[in-house]
Amino acid sequence: MKNSILVAVGGNSLIRAGQRGTIAEQRENVRITAEFIAGIAARGFALIVTHGNGPQVGAQLLRSEAGSSQTYALPLDICVAMTQGEIGFALQNSMQSAFWKHGIHRAIVTVLTQVVVDKNDPAFQRPTKPIGPFYSKETAERKRKDLGWSIIEDAARGYRRVVASPLPKDIIELEVIKGCLERDNVVIAVGGGGIPVIYEDDDLKGIEAVIDKDRASALLAAKLGIEHFIISTEVPEVYINYKRPDQQQLRNITMAEAKKYFADGQFSEGSMKPKIEAAMDFLANGGTMVTITDPEHLIIALNGEAGTKITK
Repeated sequence: MKNSILVAVGGNSLIRAGQRGTIAEQRENVRITAEFIAGIAARGFALIVTHGNGPQVGAQLLRSEAGSSQTYALPLDICVAMTQGEIGFALQNSMQSAFWKHGIHRAIVTVLTQVVVDKNDPAFQRPTKPIGPFYSKETAERKRKDLGWSIIEDAARGYRRVVASPLPKDIIELEVIKGCLERDNVVIAVGGGGIPVIYEDDDLKGIEAVIDKDRASALLAAKLGIEHFIISTEVPEVYINYKRPDQQQLRNITMAEAKKYFADGQFSEGSMKPKIEAAMDFLANGGTMVTITDPEHLIIALNGEAGTKITK
């Protein structure tokens, strides 16, 4: 698909470090992101926006647990569906306002998206996907003991719950998304990596997991023939030796260099590792370029003046 971009917005870029994650805070963060997305849309690109949901799906689970004595519990796949609506609305609303402000007359649509996974994926036996807020070591240990959670230390920022994160295999609403793009609509899709579903006895059923949004976004981009995959996250560039005295930013690297840094263990499991994996998947399946940056640098990164670019 010529002149096409997929922008994957991180769930943690919607709730910034140090914030409580209130709706007011998220709306302001989304408003800022929407302004930069409008700048991309104004250039006429076929445009898809995807998003993470780590903090938000964790909050949904906490609400479910807190209210379990008074209402029905919510399984994880339903929580993912709820955050698709929550974040999709926030993005669609802010993006529409930004589009009107800049004289962009393009419709925006949020597609509730189901993503197929393998029920025998080994990820179900080894949870790795961080969700929810950061905890102190003491609080995390208590939740591990009392609630049976799997807990990991996440990129030196604290401790978080982790859940199964199976690989995405297919996208149920692919043709719907393609049709919207062909009508010049801007599409918000694959929210939170998509609602995880499996095929079982000729039925499509939800399953409790959280699919990595960058891997699902890379799959969607590759299936649609998108040229440029942009991963919007908390940092302006990718670094090696991250948070060490010899930290070094990466501006322009090849897929071969990315593979080398990956093999050297430069990227942590709950942070940059899945983004680099997604970038390599996208390029290996026909993509042209991947850019990794933060929302504030989206436009200048598009001009080649910021961010980390990975090419074949």
